[in-house]
Amino acid sequence: MSEENKNSEVEIEQEETAPETEETVDVDMDAMVAELAKTKEELAALNDKYLRMIAEYDNYRKRSDKEKSGIYASAYADAVKDILPIGDNLARASAFTDPESVKKGMAMIVKSYNEALTKMGLCEIDAKEGDAFDPELHNAVMHVEDESFGESVIVEVLQKGYKYGDRVIRYAMVKVAN
Repeated sequence: MSEENKNSEVEIEQEETAPETEETVDVDMDAMVAELAKTKEELAALNDKYLRMIAEYDNYRKRSDKEKSGIYASAYADAVKDILPIGDNLARASAFTDPESVKKGMAMIVKSYNEALTKMGLCEIDAKEGDAFDPELHNAVMHVEDESFGESVIVEVLQKGYKYGDRVIRYAMVKVAN
């Protein structure tokens, strides 16, 4: 190969690998700036969405707390409203002097008490003499040795127990035979 041909081949190679012109650099830079601006907008939109979600959750939590306290106050007022007639009946019964009238008044008070408990959803735990002792419903406060009763049998109910649905509110206090 001649010297001229070698030089022309080198020139062709240099042209092919020539550095980018300013126009090419400006076009790439403009595209990068546009993409950066677009990414910043997307980030701002996501940040705004995140802040709104946090504020919405905070409002939900505050609203839930307020509703819970309102429910408690309402339930408390309803329970007191159911118990107030019992106090009224006690006041009326205390005005009687005749023993028979006092006895009738007390019977009415016990009846209104049981009605109030039923209205509030409470029911009495079934515990009577001769029943088997159940530690999930009964609280054994005394033990007696009595051959006429079997082992772990209720001999006497000392205090009634109550439950609300499946939840025990007060265990029945009982005396149990060993």
